[in-house]
This record gives sequence, structure tokens and C-alpha cells, in this order.
Amino acid sequence: MVVTQDGRERPVQELGHGDHVCLAFADDAEQRRVLTAYLYEGLARGERVLYFAEQQDPAVVLEWLRPAGAEVDTAVARGQLRVTTADDSYLAAGRFDAETMVATLRQEVTDSLKAGYTGLRVSGEMSWGLRDVPGVDQLAEYEAKVNAVFAGQRASAVCQYDARLFAPDQLDAFDRCHPGTVEAEPLHSDGVLHILPAFEEGERVLRMAGTVDYRTTGALARALETVLGWSGDVRVDLGALEFIDLAGLRALAHTAGQLTRGRRLRVTGLAPMLCHVISVAGFDQQDALVVIPSEVRA
Repeated sequence: MVVTQDGRERPVQELGHGDHVCLAFADDAEQRRVLTAYLYEGLARGERVLYFAEQQDPAVVLEWLRPAGAEVDTAVARGQLRVTTADDSYLAAGRFDAETMVATLRQEVTDSLKAGYTGLRVSGEMSWGLRDVPGVDQLAEYEAKVNAVFAGQRASAVCQYDARLFAPDQLDAFDRCHPGTVEAEPLHSDGVLHILPAFEEGERVLRMAGTVDYRTTGALARALETVLGWSGDVRVDLGALEFIDLAGLRALAHTAGQLTRGRRLRVTGLAPMLCHVISVAGFDQQDALVVIPSEVRA
């Protein structure tokens, strides 16, 4: 789990004061890993931690922290940790008002410092923005304004967007409102092959670097299995791949063949010679597999 911001990459645990980043996640386990690390580090640093839940039950969020070693009950009792719901925070007035919520966050920063905490750490599940509630159309405006709340302040925030609920263009728009992005953990990483799931311009992407051969074909096949559980089209970016053998190309074709009707596996960054191999092998005969040579923009 790394945070990309201003061209830098850092572990999510190293998020510091002034950071306001976006997490687009595709499964509950990924969400739990990122948020557990982020929340636990805030408690360990002596910060006040606020979590606004929507899909998750607040009790479940608290249980994430216990195995990590956090003294949850103590932190809750003394007010250092508070997990509440979107209805009691963003939508407390029965509607959403960007200015009111921005003012609330500013006050939370001030109150946390006055109480002796080293800073404020906030995370919110933003799927409430998909409800039919007055004011939700202000969400993008709110995210942009929140940048000023945290910039230069002893506070940070991770805004969570569930990729299973938000459309790709929505994810892209909200991601652009944040100065930084939390990237998922690699699906596979060793000295030979690195496979990383990502979002780029609202599109689900599987990025690969290194070599696919007899040593890593199995790892590629396992990583591609995750694509079947995603929604919409998927792009497999092979631009940083040094080599892929016929078995690897066959794995790509096999995955495309398993996609539900209407979905496509778009392979980009592949050398023209390998695109020719795919054609000769007949892998491109299925509509679900779209191969775009490296010199062609996706």
C-alpha cells in the first residue's frame, strides 16, 4: 500500500500532516488493510482519529484495530478514537452542505489540538454520495475545498471510494480532487515479475513489469483471476514488461474468454511482434480480447 503524491511514493503509514488522499478500493480486504494501517498509525502517534462509516458497521471498523494491537476501548473512552456514521456526520442535517462540513472539519482540527493531541486523522466512506439526498451534488466541490482544510495543518485524511459502487468517470473525477492517491498492494511481486492493480482515469488497470516465463506464468494466471471479479472493461498494461512467453499470452486470452458478455480485456503496451504472435495463435479471434500495440495510444 503506497501513497503517490507529487511524484513521490510512501507507505500509507507514513501519511503526514497536510495530506488529503483518495483510496479507490475494489474489495473489503483491501479496504481493511489500508485503513487499519492508517488508523493504527494515527493512534500510535497520539493523534485524534475520526472515522465516518457508510457501508461498514462502526463496530466492524473498531474490530479491525484490535488485532493490530490498538487499545481500542481505552482510545474510545478517552475520546481519541471515534467511529460514527455518515448520517451522524456528513448528513447530520438530513442533507449535505459542503460549507458546513468544511467548517466542521476545521473545528475538529482546532479542538483536537486544544485537547492535547498531536493532530487529527480522518477517514470517511464516501458512498453516501450516491444516495438520493439533497446536496450530494456538492461532493466534488467539498473534496476540493477540503484540500485547504488540511494543507499546512496538523491533520490528514483518506477519502474512500468503493469502485464496485462508483462509475469509472466518477472515480476519476473524485480522484482528481485529491493531491494524492493510495495505491493497492501488488498482486504479485518478486525479483522477476511485479503485478499491480490500479485505477487510471477511472479505468481498472493491471500493470505489469518484469518477465513472464515458466517461473511466473502461474503468478500471472492467479493475478488475472482477480480481473474476473471486477466490473466493466479492464486494461492490462504490459508497457514495462521485458518479456512474455506463449504461455503468458495464452493466460491473457483465457482470461478474456471467461469475462461476462460485453466486457473486454484490453492489452496495451505489447510489442508489435508479440501482437503478431497473438494473431497467428488465433487468440485475437474472441471479441473480448483487444490488443493495442505499444506505438498506439490506448
